[in-house]
Amino acid sequence: MATDTRLPVAGRSRPRRSGRTRTPVGRWLADHLVLFIGILVLVYMFVPIGYIFALSFNQPSGRSATAEFESFTWSNWTSICEPEGLCDSLRLSVAVSLTATVLATVLGTLMAFALVRHSFRGRAASNLLIFLPMATPEVVMGSSLLAMFVSVGLDGALGFVTIVIAHVLFCLSFVVVTVKARLAGMDARLEQAAMDLYANEWQTFRLVTLPLAMPGIVAAALLAFSLSFDDFIVTNFTAGQSVTFPIFVYGSKLKDFPAQLFVVGSIMFLVSFVFVVAGELWRRRRSIGLG
Repeated sequence: MATDTRLPVAGRSRPRRSGRTRTPVGRWLADHLVLFIGILVLVYMFVPIGYIFALSFNQPSGRSATAEFESFTWSNWTSICEPEGLCDSLRLSVAVSLTATVLATVLGTLMAFALVRHSFRGRAASNLLIFLPMATPEVVMGSSLLAMFVSVGLDGALGFVTIVIAHVLFCLSFVVVTVKARLAGMDARLEQAAMDLYANEWQTFRLVTLPLAMPGIVAAALLAFSLSFDDFIVTNFTAGQSVTFPIFVYGSKLKDFPAQLFVVGSIMFLVSFVFVVAGELWRRRRSIGLG
């Protein structure tokens, strides 16, 4: 049977599709679907934080503040140190976190520069070993550190020093990885241009390399501080009789849970929020200035 090979005549209308065209509302929903999903995920993430804020103003009738909201009060914010040992544990956690952050940031930054800028025997093995503390379960790391401290005779001196040593060990890997990512994305031609303009090695590092690497170093320091401050498992093995804030929270959960703990959590979130907003504003101002 012969087939019709005639070409379509110019101007002849094409057959309509069977499917319906989208309405403006449907097109708008399709264009903003990802935005809606992102908003739902953010709401899901911030619901526990809102719960903490609400319970920080709760005045429970019993000893525990983890029950439902009963009555509004400001007294929790004006008497943060009322529960015995809360402020002492908070001061210890802040001191441990600051010390561990400084040590881990300095050592991790030096290691990152060595791994990115220099070639040496064992470099590939070093890159592999850096990821092991990040992949090791905290129970294994904590028990291993406790066994090491006992074997060297520090079982009777567990406290601030042993906690700092443990926190530096597991924060070091995160610092190295974060700073390495920043250094790998830097343009080496900027340093070469500085040295072509008669800058020596120290001037090039201080005026070019360090400012370019500083965002990664600051991000690594903030990450190390947050990891150190909220660590419980490794700290529980290496703290001895010392009580950090996470250990105090765990002990309070076994007895009574004062509302001041929600106040401390709210304050920590506000401080973190201020740092994030300030960093973003600084980044935008710098990008506008460079542009």
